Amino acid sequence: MSAVDAARPLAGRRAVVTGGGAGIGFACARLLAERGAEVVLLGRASVEAGAESLRAEGHAVGTVRCDLSDPDETRRVADELAAGERVDILVNNAGIIHREPAVDHSREGWRRVLDVNLDAVWTLTQALGRGMVERGDGRIVTIASLLSFQGGINVVSYAASKHAVVGMTKTLANEWSAAGVTVNCVAPGYIATDNTAALRADGKRGREIRERIPAGRWGEPSDIAGAVAFLAGPDAAYVNGHVLVVDGGWLAR
Repeated sequence: MSAVDAARPLAGRRAVVTGGGAGIGFACARLLAERGAEVVLLGRASVEAGAESLRAEGHAVGTVRCDLSDPDETRRVADELAAGERVDILVNNAGIIHREPAVDHSREGWRRVLDVNLDAVWTLTQALGRGMVERGDGRIVTIASLLSFQGGINVVSYAASKHAVVGMTKTLANEWSAAGVTVNCVAPGYIATDNTAALRADGKRGREIRERIPAGRWGEPSDIAGAVAFLAGPDAAYVNGHVLVVDGGWLAR
């Protein structure tokens, strides 16, 4: 591999990143683009600003608008993507959280979290994964969580969704590995994003979390992007059905 190829190992690859307008999704999209991929940001209005920012850096970036909490719209968009240009990499990043004690957890909150964090992931993965299996090549990376292993407090729908995507990932790896498709997860620890804004704003709880992390700091979206880019690239061709934890050592303590 030449020096140019080594610097851009994803050249010629097309990647779809959900929720790519900000936070972890934006960091993933940027790094995939830097490594040569043509990137499509999929999500709500924020993807437009994210795409403009990446284009200003010289990257080839497109957008697809989709409300992933709407199952019918998600199915329509997934089918359109599957029928369009080849997609080599899918990063299922979009996710929401609903904080409420389990005894009071609303059906609406439960359904919305599962629609975005699980059902939309499955809809896109099945639609785009089918083409990958037929071509004999593809990379699917889903953002899981520490709550794929732990329960958390007041986040029962979120924890359920993140446990579920790990089970889905392992099953698809079993089915699709022989066809040259890898299906993996990255499980972030406590990362400075909008989803953790409430925790970081709570001085006591924020301090307790930071002190429990061996690295001594909250993670940054770029910490997750590196793991995603690795799993999406050629060096991870024999990594399948894996959950890569990126947590500053949280689970080791």
